[in-house]
Amino acid sequence: MEKERSIDRLARYIIAAGVIAIAAVCCYYFSSVLAYILLAFVVSLIGQPLLRLLRKIRIKGKSAPDAILAIIAIVIIFALLFLVVMQVVPVVTGIVGEASSMKAQEPVDGSTVIDQVNDWIVQALPWVGEDFDGVQLVVDKVSEVADLSNISGILGSVASAVAGVAVGLFSVIFISFFFIKDETLFGRIVGAMVPDSIEERVKKTIHDIEMLLSRYFVGLIVEILGVVLLNCLGLWLIARIGFNYALGIAFIAGLLNIIPYVGPLIGELVGVVLCVILKYGAGIGLGVDIWLFALIVLGIMLATQLVDVFIYQPLIYSTSIKANPLEIFVVLLIAGNIGGVVGMLIAIPAYTVLRVIASRFFYDVKIVKRLIPDVENENVDPII
Repeated sequence: MEKERSIDRLARYIIAAGVIAIAAVCCYYFSSVLAYILLAFVVSLIGQPLLRLLRKIRIKGKSAPDAILAIIAIVIIFALLFLVVMQVVPVVTGIVGEASSMKAQEPVDGSTVIDQVNDWIVQALPWVGEDFDGVQLVVDKVSEVADLSNISGILGSVASAVAGVAVGLFSVIFISFFFIKDETLFGRIVGAMVPDSIEERVKKTIHDIEMLLSRYFVGLIVEILGVVLLNCLGLWLIARIGFNYALGIAFIAGLLNIIPYVGPLIGELVGVVLCVILKYGAGIGLGVDIWLFALIVLGIMLATQLVDVFIYQPLIYSTSIKANPLEIFVVLLIAGNIGGVVGMLIAIPAYTVLRVIASRFFYDVKIVKRLIPDVENENVDPII
């Protein structure tokens, strides 16, 4: 009898391992489809609070159908994304234009900026020769890349990339519509793939994950907008670089700010460099020495960073995902060592998911009880 039980247990393990292996292979071959579904899930986490907010708008005591509200929510999300792109791209191209025009400015010694850089390269790298011309080298390399024999291949690659982006964007929007329209759809899909004995617990787990991640992503958007607002006002009113340039640079810094720890530093460096280019290339900015101007810009962005660290981030990380700041710090360090910048970007959402799963299925484990106290009584309420 004992031998038969051992054989049955071994058979179950073998079947379970086979199912997991098949699932892993399917995930690998359909990774693009899974990526679309996960991106649509993230969009729905932002869209569902909008849907609940739109439901409160009533005409003659009735709200619009959920299908219409879901479409409106998707339009709002992608309109905001388009607005960000339209703010950042013109500013970057404008500053690049200003940087390229700097060669027309004549320094005291009569040589252009390009000539000075070229002379410095010749002095630092004597082996390039005194007749070295950096501009001509760049032109030659661009000409090689743009050779007529390569045009057909380049056009084919561009067309393929555009088609792939179009298909991916349409897929994400289409799936997002159904996830936003029916808030329980994703939970029911996952619940249908698990045994009946744990289906209800899985649905509750998915609901908790959706609520926490929704609060996190909405809070992240609020943080970005807060950083953009402070940087924009400082660069516009104090550094005097003009509203459009200030808004564009502020958006660049705000978007980089979502990368934990290193993102704000990169944003500050990029902001100072872009402002200095504007000051040196077009004379835009506060009428002070270039080095003092750079320090003023750095001070503005550092002040914004302090507000973000001491006000925005504690409100978002501690209240949205209900985790201790020390936990978040350790998780980010581990994720950074494993996956670099990408790992740090997905660390907090991934940790939130693992935290909720542990609280639902492994609450008897000592470390779970210590990290998540009163886990059985923990409730997650909608943000709207």
